[in-house]
Amino acid sequence: MTREAPVHIVPYDLSWPGQFEQERRLLHRIIGEWVNGGIEHVGSTAVPGLDAKPVIDIMASVLSLEASRDAISVLERNGYSYAEYRTDVMHWFCKPSFAFRTHHLHLVPYNSPLWKERLAFRDYLRSHPDVAREYAELKYQLAEQHRFDREAYTEAKSEFIQRVLGKAEI
Repeated sequence: MTREAPVHIVPYDLSWPGQFEQERRLLHRIIGEWVNGGIEHVGSTAVPGLDAKPVIDIMASVLSLEASRDAISVLERNGYSYAEYRTDVMHWFCKPSFAFRTHHLHLVPYNSPLWKERLAFRDYLRSHPDVAREYAELKYQLAEQHRFDREAYTEAKSEFIQRVLGKAEI
């Protein structure tokens, strides 16, 4: 898809936690009324030492997708691009555009299966550096194979993620 940024993996960047914290403060200010349970740094940039796509993944908990629908226009006015992607489980955004991404934002119902899985996966990788290294190797391989197909890249990681979730405490 031409509007999509290519997939590339870079070495861990010590600035990623600070970038998350800065964005978390902005999100709390602009969509805090819809947040119900917290704003979390998720994805590979949330795992110290893990090589990743240089995109800060953020998951904000909401009461429900319907109750948070008005947050979409607020986020769009503040630099986020909304995509109708997996609308049954989340509202999904990227910033500043689909072609150049610095942040992904997922509005997810608090304590939903997706909420629990994302946190469990992150926490497992944080506490198992050997598994995080294995994941990094896989991501480099898949980024080469699916450089211009983010959906295929994401799908190809599914088996690994499910295996880790089977070991994680959810």
